[in-house]
Amino acid sequence: MSEPLFTNDTVIFGVLMLALGLIFYTESLKGGFWEKFYKIVPGLFMAYMLPAVLTTIGLIAPEWETTTDTGEVIKHKTNLYYVASRYLLPAALVLMTLSIDLKAVFNLGWRALVMFFTGTIGIVIGGPIAILLISIFSPETVGGAGPDAVWRGLSTLAGSWIGGGANQTAMLEIFEYNQAEYGKMVFVDIVVANIWMALLLIGIGKRTKINKWLKADTSSIEELKEKVSTFSESVKRNPSLTDLMILGAIGFGTVSIAHLGANFLAPFFGEVVSNIESPTWKNTLTFLDSTFFWMISIATVIAIVLSFTKARNYEGAGASKFGSVFIYILVATIGMKINIASIFDNLGLIAVGLVWMTIHAILLIGVAKLIKAPYFFLAVGSQANVGGAASAPIVASAFHPSLATVGVLLAVVGYAVGTLAAIGCTILMQLAAGG
Repeated sequence: MSEPLFTNDTVIFGVLMLALGLIFYTESLKGGFWEKFYKIVPGLFMAYMLPAVLTTIGLIAPEWETTTDTGEVIKHKTNLYYVASRYLLPAALVLMTLSIDLKAVFNLGWRALVMFFTGTIGIVIGGPIAILLISIFSPETVGGAGPDAVWRGLSTLAGSWIGGGANQTAMLEIFEYNQAEYGKMVFVDIVVANIWMALLLIGIGKRTKINKWLKADTSSIEELKEKVSTFSESVKRNPSLTDLMILGAIGFGTVSIAHLGANFLAPFFGEVVSNIESPTWKNTLTFLDSTFFWMISIATVIAIVLSFTKARNYEGAGASKFGSVFIYILVATIGMKINIASIFDNLGLIAVGLVWMTIHAILLIGVAKLIKAPYFFLAVGSQANVGGAASAPIVASAFHPSLATVGVLLAVVGYAVGTLAAIGCTILMQLAAGG
């Protein structure tokens, strides 16, 4: 990617914040064009798409290259997504979970798990079906032999879309795809997963109509939201400077502990897993050496523990609102990863990804209709698979800040089943490709 206009992270962060400020300002306007616009397009979707537009027109970029006078090509990238996902996300999780009613979360019932595993099955069967369909029109797109076989590369998508980055890397190692071609698969992952996330966000704005069509029972979700809202109202106060500093201490103190624990646990379990003799079990448990997995898990556990203490009263000082600010910043940094124009650079593989994701979506919609599951379970169950712990809380919190924990808990399940399910998907893709 060519060098964007703004390359300094401080400047890029300011541009993203200005974009978010513009979105919130226009969303707050009553009457006229903007009120009609935001009835159709949710603000969260705009927080995601506006940075993508800024990347597409060359103002900002997630990564770029420059050439020195001697002809040396130097690669650059912004660290904003890393900071948002590693620092702001765990802080957001604890601040948004302080007021959670864990009993009410478990009362959400079996439909949440059914929709999550439906999403997993949709990815497992979607890959081979996509290969079969695309091979009819463009066999070379899904062909290749040896390390260049496309099905080997697609195995990394299966790992990412069921589990996360650790599972994706495991699939790259297991099926020995040509690493020189790996960048294409990462691009397809980013583009297709983000297009799907954008559609889910649009659906959130129409969830009442969707739930009516699904004939969904939303009582457990509404009960949880009502409990949290009632509690929040009962402790609501004008926050003092002390309140704000304590919220900062809770949020970023948790970030500190989560990173400290993750930096100890990831290498420890990495060594344990590396000593396992069974290749199947070794590959299945590779997510345990991911610092991101442990960081999110530790932050979530701390948040749930704090929800049983007096710390939950800080919801009255605006804990979940500050958490939401961090989530919106994370959404903006995810959005800037997409260059809309680049979608046309590799249409064949993008088509495979889109067909794959469409099958995942159709299965989710069919099962949701069958069991009368609310759109919340469909969206979060899907995103816990496809997006993992970085984006499942974003989609969940768009329904209500207190629901972010549901997204994280399901995403952690995704990490656990990701590699094994992805191996099954890859075996089916190999058969479909005739490899």
